Amino acid sequence: MQYHADQLPAILEQIKDFIEKEIYPLETLLLKKDFHSLMPELDEKRQRVKALGLWAPHLPASLGGLGLSLAEFARVSEMLGRSPLGHYVFNCQAPDIGNMEILMTHGSDIQKKRFLLPLVKGEIRSCFAMTEPEHAGSNPVRMSTSAVKHEENYLINGHKWFVTAAEGAYYAIVMAQTNPDADNPHQQFSLIIVPTNTLGYRIVRNIPVMGDEGAEYFTHCEISLENCKVPQSNLLGEEGGGFAIAQERLGPGRIHHCMRWIGICERAFEMMCERALSREIAPGKNLAGQQTI
Repeated sequence: MQYHADQLPAILEQIKDFIEKEIYPLETLLLKKDFHSLMPELDEKRQRVKALGLWAPHLPASLGGLGLSLAEFARVSEMLGRSPLGHYVFNCQAPDIGNMEILMTHGSDIQKKRFLLPLVKGEIRSCFAMTEPEHAGSNPVRMSTSAVKHEENYLINGHKWFVTAAEGAYYAIVMAQTNPDADNPHQQFSLIIVPTNTLGYRIVRNIPVMGDEGAEYFTHCEISLENCKVPQSNLLGEEGGGFAIAQERLGPGRIHHCMRWIGICERAFEMMCERALSREIAPGKNLAGQQTI
């Protein structure tokens, strides 16, 4: 789909209409089923989004997206955020969207073919493993996970948690210390692609969030890496460049998340107003007429 900036208002209306008619009805099912059980319905909606030419709107047209700028996609993210399923159905959900971005920019041709293109098509999912239970998650250079060269491979040992969508992911992009002797701590770490079927890669548990462990895409996992052997060709970008690449990924991601939450807050506010106007508390009186509403 060839996109022009003046089309954005119409695209937003098209997305809003699709979400209200096609995705909102699935939310009730999500409360009764887990994510895995809902996959047939979600896959059908994803195919419809592709047919509408709205698939992966953040991607360039060369990869089948709309080629939106960050500011334009922020508006789309706000609209998709009106439903917890919105971003997934349009294939621009975290953490996959961030992984797509850094693979586009820093991935080798082989990495793009194996790890980016199937992600773009919606055939696989991925995750991003950075935070560790032993260190403050807000400090991105305090990590114990190590990746040591051995022949043509890296041997990775470490412990990560709150790895979003790790259950069912095809691979993880893992931040590990490869250059412990570098004077600049920001140049000690690298990003390495670790297929989740690698021997030694293990999901320890799904961490409950507000009491819910979730399933598949809706998970935040604790993972263990014990002598995980992956080829050095799985290094993403330059060795020692992991911190800088991670910041490239996390910066736009914060905008995506903020706009997503604005979207769900706007919907909640609209529902609250509708309820206040429709709820009758006495003959001829509705809730909105009360002083504290």
